[in-house]
Amino acid sequence: MPFLTLVLLGLWAIADGINTEAAALHGAIATVHPIASDVAREIVRQGGNAVDAAVAAALTLGVVDTANSGLGGGCFLMIRRPNGKIIAIDGRETAPAAASRDMFVREGKPVPELSQTGALAVGVPGALAAYDLAVRKYGNLPLRVHLQAAADVADRGFSLSRAYADRLQSVAKELSADLGASAVFLHTNGNALAGGEVLVQHDLAVSYRAVAEHGVDWFYRGPFASQLEHWMTQQGGLIRERDLARYRVRLRDPVRSSYRGYEIVGFPPPSSGGVHVAQILNLLERYDLRAMGRESAEFIHTVTEAMKLAFADRAYWLGDPDFTHVPRGLVDKPYASSLASGIHSERASVVLSHGTPSDVAQHWFGKHTTHFSTADSEGNWVACTATINTTFGSKRVVPGTGIVLNNEMDDFSAAAGSSNAFGLVGGEANAVAPRKRPLSSMSPTLVLKDGRPILSVGAAGGPTIISQTLLTILGVVDFGLPVDQALVATRFHHQWRPDELRVERRMNPQVVLELERRGHHVVLENSIGACQAVQDYRGSFRAAHDPRLEGKAIQW
Repeated sequence: MPFLTLVLLGLWAIADGINTEAAALHGAIATVHPIASDVAREIVRQGGNAVDAAVAAALTLGVVDTANSGLGGGCFLMIRRPNGKIIAIDGRETAPAAASRDMFVREGKPVPELSQTGALAVGVPGALAAYDLAVRKYGNLPLRVHLQAAADVADRGFSLSRAYADRLQSVAKELSADLGASAVFLHTNGNALAGGEVLVQHDLAVSYRAVAEHGVDWFYRGPFASQLEHWMTQQGGLIRERDLARYRVRLRDPVRSSYRGYEIVGFPPPSSGGVHVAQILNLLERYDLRAMGRESAEFIHTVTEAMKLAFADRAYWLGDPDFTHVPRGLVDKPYASSLASGIHSERASVVLSHGTPSDVAQHWFGKHTTHFSTADSEGNWVACTATINTTFGSKRVVPGTGIVLNNEMDDFSAAAGSSNAFGLVGGEANAVAPRKRPLSSMSPTLVLKDGRPILSVGAAGGPTIISQTLLTILGVVDFGLPVDQALVATRFHHQWRPDELRVERRMNPQVVLELERRGHHVVLENSIGACQAVQDYRGSFRAAHDPRLEGKAIQW
């Protein structure tokens, strides 16, 4: 799955306890890999706070979950401080300076292979810069401590799970075409490592320790930048040393909205998640979802119709706010009310195009950087989503570094109306441009009640990130579920184009038949996405990792 999410909640006393769901009086953590959760717990024992734990987990996931994230990718990181301040750190990748509007078009048609595999597919990585900023401003421990902990894991190696081995096998052919990647993930005979085998990554450990010793300049202005440019020129890629040297994280104003008396705080553009989770909740606020029933055809139909409307708007309006005007009216309740009036209770609608919110000519998500101040670490809430895009990103590793490079350039619109690896349609707002950030579905989200955080949630799985985050919020807010039960519920997803309702295969067959009777084209899938969440449930902190993965939730 393309995206990796980790969610943490802080107030720091530690007790042992492991399951898909964990409850505690002081704090909790949930990630997609047990080793990452264990490293984060150890960092807290050494005096780290929630931000330290988040960064340590993220760096470790770059070792044990390399199919999904790492130093060669990007992230969105949301921090809620004890004083109530919320910081949104944008570590999204950027297009290189030499990028151009039609760089993936040949003979008038987009060529998906160019934006999905190989050197042209790679955006300038931003994750490391974001993690560095987060711990410098809000952590208790220096970045080198987290890097060294993750490097130790890379040197020791870890046993591959069946799921990891399956993902590795699915892209073995593409990895075999690259000397750097094949040296790490394949046997000398070209076969992928199998489940139960130990993956040791000495080169990656050396890279982590180089950053620990020399700082992030080793990556952005030093030896790695030089190595990357040399490799790019050999491979026909566009990234140069100056692209890394010019990379800067951006501090964004969070998207704030309300839903049934709760405050929803989402990540702003270039994330589409914050905008469209808020928009869909606004569309649904007029309906009594609880009365419909959590997995009824009526509930699924209603939510699906709202998803379609939001994703149609996503395709037209959303992009990097530093390059395009993204209207704030998308999250206005009157606009949602006007769209919701077109939802039919008994039949699927045909959404032909996007809507048009008010004040599109002047009321936009801003370009500016906000100032923030430090405070003590107790009471931090952190949600972080990291990515290299599709499985093993561009399927390329700079030889000798162990760093898997992203293929985030595929998240741009190669041409107006064309779709990417996830079938998402994009428009001119998300066109390729030098130093622009591609649109993302990553949706790290905080939910507050009376100013107090009650839920931190995020997900993995491309565009289904938005629907997973939404469904978890509905489970907690509308149905009053503890977070582990909210994650167990059957998932569904609709992204406007293609016009199909994807549902998990375990959905009640009678419900599927009723959805088809209402006009939905239902597609059954074994599993949809992976969601992690932390909740304040009746005075205790509860963490839950998605039962669809091995993951780990630890109570503190």
